[in-house]
Amino acid sequence: MDPGETDMEVSARIAAEAGELLLALRESYGPIDDQDVAHQLRKAADASSHELIAARMAAARPGDSVLSEEGADDLARLGADRVWIVDPLDGTWEYGLGRADFAVHIVLWTADGDAPGGGRLTAGTVDLPAQGLARCSHDATSPPRDLPTDRPVRIVASRTRPPAVLSAVVAELDAALRAEGHEHGVEIIDVGSVGAKVNEILSGRAEAYVHDTGFYEWDVAAPLAVAHTYGLTASHVDGSTIAFNRERPYVTDLLIGIPAFAERLRTAMLSAGSA
Repeated sequence: MDPGETDMEVSARIAAEAGELLLALRESYGPIDDQDVAHQLRKAADASSHELIAARMAAARPGDSVLSEEGADDLARLGADRVWIVDPLDGTWEYGLGRADFAVHIVLWTADGDAPGGGRLTAGTVDLPAQGLARCSHDATSPPRDLPTDRPVRIVASRTRPPAVLSAVVAELDAALRAEGHEHGVEIIDVGSVGAKVNEILSGRAEAYVHDTGFYEWDVAAPLAVAHTYGLTASHVDGSTIAFNRERPYVTDLLIGIPAFAERLRTAMLSAGSA
């Protein structure tokens, strides 16, 4: 334990170590053509990354609580002032397919009675090891950009569980933007991990991400913290604040996007009956 290490340094270091482990483990399996072997890899990766993060976190911040997708949920965290919210491998399916759109999520929730939802997210890391990239909630950032003019406006969505109204919403927004002179319209793209989806926005390849079929705090917390750092709109679809460290760590829905488009997408989603 380095007593001088900041929470942000702890978050970034441990996420990077977990990412390196995940890459090495997948490499050790070699090319995978068998689904049973891919399943074994996914299970081993989830467990190994969780064990590494838990051990490193216990050494670096022994007094803090941890809420991890792969760990037992100790409800003592509900009375804690500091809770690390962790997804040791977000995008497990994509990881097993040999794809690059998986991530390690680590973020610190701190109790704050004056904050919406009773706490704040800080020291967030979305590590994308196969992309050689990490996004952190202390990154130096630039102001959010305007809509692209040389390609379609892109909305990232879940491959398997997109919002039921999304196709209708995209058709509506596509028609509206074309009528305003945006010749490329709007399209949906498929990316794996929530962290990887947010990175598509931060990298300038997409403008928004929307999901309304539910997931868990560990899926959302670190990407949300990073999104706020980069000046993105990030909230429930209806615009309300997402609360963390809840007894049931479930998040019903999420909308993240550049301000130039997020509110327009929100209005269309709500009008279509989402959330």
